[in-house]
Amino acid sequence: KLDEISKKLDKIQATGVGGAAPQAQRPAQRPGPDPTKTYGFPVDDLPSIGNPNALVTVVKNYEYACPFCEKVRPTEDQLFKDYGDKIRIVYAPFVVHPQIASLPQYAACAAYKQGKFKEMNDLLWEKAFKTRQFEAANLENLAKEAGLDMGKYAADMKDACPAWVNAKQAVAGNFGVGATPAFFINGRFLSGAQPLPAFKQLIDEELKKAEAAVASGAPAASFYKSVIVEKGLKKM
Repeated sequence: KLDEISKKLDKIQATGVGGAAPQAQRPAQRPGPDPTKTYGFPVDDLPSIGNPNALVTVVKNYEYACPFCEKVRPTEDQLFKDYGDKIRIVYAPFVVHPQIASLPQYAACAAYKQGKFKEMNDLLWEKAFKTRQFEAANLENLAKEAGLDMGKYAADMKDACPAWVNAKQAVAGNFGVGATPAFFINGRFLSGAQPLPAFKQLIDEELKKAEAAVASGAPAASFYKSVIVEKGLKKM
């Protein structure tokens, strides 16, 4: 019965029956990246975890106020256990909630510039996201805990890191990213906090292709840059 009532209300709003104004036409949603295509998502000057020469690169577009970005972290850990040096995960900032997510993203950037991204990333999820403490004072405490040079941290938080986040977010937008988390696995798009098998299916496919390409002469050490980035699509 509730479904029937809902359908009737929708019909009234659409037709204007009963004095209701016709429902405004919704704008068409922007299409996302095509998961069947390979995009040359650049990863220069982005933090990463794992083997820098891995045959499979997973780009994670994320922010620190995104619950699904946090939800997928155990999957990331499992992927490293399952694939070892065959994969790396690159972390690309994409701030959806600037009022609360900008400062922690700048803090991650500042830590990256000091070679402490992994330490700061873990602290931001455990002691900022989970406690909902995104204010500057807490982030400074986390930076100290991560062992950062606080003078450099303060300078980067003010100038370099806001510019860096904006620039990297613009790149992601060029490839059709509109929400988080959004992944590119050797250039192939995967949306959201998918279950582990969804990641493994794409990784297995891309790893098989990469190994075949290397056997045919493609450079193993620079496979992602020389094959995926250079030959992949440059925008959505």
